[in-house]
This record gives sequence, structure tokens and C-alpha cells, in this order.
Amino acid sequence: MNDEADHEGTGAKTGTETGTDAGTATGAGTAAGDGAHAGAYDHDILKSLLGAWALAACSADETAAVEEHLTDCAPCADEALRLRDAVGLLHAEQSLDLDPLLRSRVLESCLGRRPARVPVPGWATPYDAETARLDALLRDIGDGEWHAPVRLKWFEDDRQVHRRTTVASVIGHLMAVDGLVSAALGMDDPLGPDGPYSPTARTEAYWRTAHGGHPPTRDVRDPWREQSHALVRTVSFAGRGVAELSVSYGDFALPLQDSLVDRAFECWVHAGDIARAVDYPYDPPSGAHLNDMIDLAARLLPAVLAERRRSGRAGPPHRLAAAGTPGRSLHLDVEGTGGGHWYIALDSPAAIGSPELAVAEVALDGVEFCQLVAGHVSPEEAAAGQIGDREAIRDVLFAAASLSRL
Repeated sequence: MNDEADHEGTGAKTGTETGTDAGTATGAGTAAGDGAHAGAYDHDILKSLLGAWALAACSADETAAVEEHLTDCAPCADEALRLRDAVGLLHAEQSLDLDPLLRSRVLESCLGRRPARVPVPGWATPYDAETARLDALLRDIGDGEWHAPVRLKWFEDDRQVHRRTTVASVIGHLMAVDGLVSAALGMDDPLGPDGPYSPTARTEAYWRTAHGGHPPTRDVRDPWREQSHALVRTVSFAGRGVAELSVSYGDFALPLQDSLVDRAFECWVHAGDIARAVDYPYDPPSGAHLNDMIDLAARLLPAVLAERRRSGRAGPPHRLAAAGTPGRSLHLDVEGTGGGHWYIALDSPAAIGSPELAVAEVALDGVEFCQLVAGHVSPEEAAAGQIGDREAIRDVLFAAASLSRL
């Protein structure tokens, strides 16, 4: 009996404790359940829900229980008021639905900060890149540096010649010659519809007549940059056939795609001239763009050799080859970034360069070869390595230098 009584007593006591724990657990469990009310939650649970209630994150039953409790508990009511005020400082109440005009506003803002980029044809990217690099240089120089002396160099009659000018005049020169490309595309030519075709004559005419006959100033930058932007935009929208459009330079012509590589090359060369004049660091073009420039010069060399031969400035042909057939060649090995291997037909501009018929080899660094083509390095100083027919080597090196011009 006593054991049973003790057992029953213990059971009753345990039952009471168990009931209390169960009641608490039930209250917590009902916090997320349906049909909850303030009486189903103890004070600690309701106090812990105040933060969620202030953020409007409670369920409907929890919200009802908390708000019923706040009418009876002053400390919780004060705490709830402080939390609700704090939430109001964090953000204003607003709908989570996206504003239907959001997309158009974002696009308008983006386009206002940065114009939409048009896909530029691969053959126009060297010009796009080099004009942008030169413009960055011009943006960094001071007003006085626009009048800094610049020495331009090129080859005429197999000798290096010099012309002293200013930074602003160099930009005017680039703009005047770029006008040939603009005219071919039906755009405005800065020298007008009756302007000369020769790059040298155009430059002299621009220097004589622009700015009322006074030397150009930094004001030349804006029209030059706008012209280069317009050229890139125009060729980007023009379609595939425009690449073969002929651009006349007076005594010769180039397809538009080659002409823009030529203009990129001159832009880089003269940017280097300007950078040296104002003591500004300036790197060569990217490897891919440098390769495009070297390739254009290598493709032009057979025709230049033929022209020099007609004027008696190159040796006679050794073995003529029919158009489109392999002919006697010089191996041009250009090393470094942008380099490669080219085989220059020596005896006929219509022949194909051939490794099997190579009679000489010249090895140069890529930038050094471009400096030779620009007339900044003499043929005697340019080649790092020479093997084979000495006459062929000399003829090709001087032909490369004769590609240069003002």
C-alpha cells in the first residue's frame, strides 16, 4: 500500500510536471498553428514574437495573439512600439511587385551613361582601338602641350626626310587623310567635295586653310574624334559588301577593309610621335592588330617592288612567273607579338610567294618592322638577321621603307 501510494504520489507529481511541460510545448507548437489566441501562448513566447510582429512576418493567428496580449501587457506594448518605429526607419512599406516601367527606366539610364555598342567588323577593330588609344593620350595632355613640337619622319627617294610640326597639327593631318575614307563612304569630307586625293596634298591644304590659316589648337580634337566615331558607326551598319569598297589615295587605291588597317597603323605611328614629344608612355597595338598591320604591308610589298623596278630603284626580275603561280620569294620572318611568316614574291606582283622558291630570309621584330614601314628606321638598321640573296634583301627592305609617307 505504501509503495503503491508512493508510486501514485510520484505519478501524480510527475503527471503535473509533465502536464506543465506539455502545456508549454503545446503553446509553442500552436504558435504556427491555426486557431491560436493569446491564452494559448505564455508571456515569453509572445515577447519573442514582437520582432516578427513589427516586421509583419507573423501568421494571422500569431498576429491576433500578440495584439491581444499588447492590450494587457504594458512592457510588451512599449517594446512593440519601439520595434515598429525602428522598422519604419529601415524602409517604407511598398509593394514587392516590379514597376512595369522599371525596365525602360534602367535602359534609359544605361544608354544615357554609355551609348549602345554596335558590333564592329573585325577588320575595323584596329582603327577603332587605335583612335580610342590616341584619344586617351590627348585627353591627358595639358593645353600647352598641344603646341609641343613633333618631328614627323618618312622616306622619300630612298632617304629619310623630316617635317617639324605640332601635336595639334598632327591630329589635323590624321583628320585630313581620314577624310578620304569618309568621302568613299559618302560622308562629309573635312576638305570638302573638291579636296585633293593625295595624303600629302590634303595635309598641306588643311594646314593652310583650316582655322583661318592659323596653327591648329586643341579644338581639333573634337572634330577628329567625331569623324573617327562616325567612320566606325558607318562601316558597322553598312553590311558585308562595304569591305571591298575602293578608297582612292590619288596614285593608288585600297579596299576599305585594308584602308582602315592602314589608317589604324598611321594613327598608332603618329600617336607614338606625339607621345615622345610630350614624354608620355605609349605601348604598341595588341598582337592581333599588329599582325593585321604587318600582313597589310607584306601584301603590298610585291606591287611596290614592281613599281620601284619600273623606276630603276630595284634590281631586274630574275624569273617571271604567271599570275597565281609560285615565284621566287623572300621569307619575311617577323618575330615577337603579332609576328608570323610571309613569303614576298620578288619578280612579279601577281605571283604567289613560295617557301620552296625562297632565295633569302629576313628576320625582324614586329614593332621594328612597323617602324621600318613607317619610315622611322632606315633599311640598313632594320634587319636583325639576313640570309641569302643580298639584292633581294635590299630591294624588299627599301620597298618596305618606301611604303611610308607624310
